[in-house]
Amino acid sequence: MQLWSRRLHIYISMALLLVVLFFAITGITLNRPHLFVKSQPDITEITLAIPESLLHSEKGQFSPDEARLLTYLTKEAQVSGQPSGFNVYRDIEDGELIEGEVAVDFKGPGFNSAVFIDMTTQEAVIEKTHYGLVAVLNDLHKGRNSGEVWRWFIDITALLMVFFVLTGVCLLIPKKKTLKTSLKWMTLGTAVTLFIFFVAVP
Repeated sequence: MQLWSRRLHIYISMALLLVVLFFAITGITLNRPHLFVKSQPDITEITLAIPESLLHSEKGQFSPDEARLLTYLTKEAQVSGQPSGFNVYRDIEDGELIEGEVAVDFKGPGFNSAVFIDMTTQEAVIEKTHYGLVAVLNDLHKGRNSGEVWRWFIDITALLMVFFVLTGVCLLIPKKKTLKTSLKWMTLGTAVTLFIFFVAVP
């Protein structure tokens, strides 16, 4: 048990070295966003012509082909992130499109893009907003708009941290003097945490 605890403790600690450092630093930037996050994001706006064929599909003459349209926007406008559902507004009279708009958002860690397509002129206006590197790191810390794979990465990292703590306790058990001292420090840390929570937290 001691042998495996020692090995796991060492290898897990090295595997998580940079990851724990990342979550520790972004914990500070999340706690003090006014010091690190840009107050004014970088906003760029571009226009893009949309092929007429992408604004029609098997669903109807004025129903956009969502899959092909997403591919086109990703390639030609270089938008990235997770797309929202399409919002389509149409005003049709006698089979003629009087007014029509397609709206879709792309969201990723620290940035988002809003796309508005005028179906009558077949022109898209794309507004890209980027909140800076620290905002990207903060969103990665929270798993916000970062995809399912990254969320699994956070879950697995958390489990490995639990193993790291438990193997550390296993290594302390045979060392009675060190264990007693460690338990005193644990008690102190817990008491300080509870004191701050009950006394200082509004």
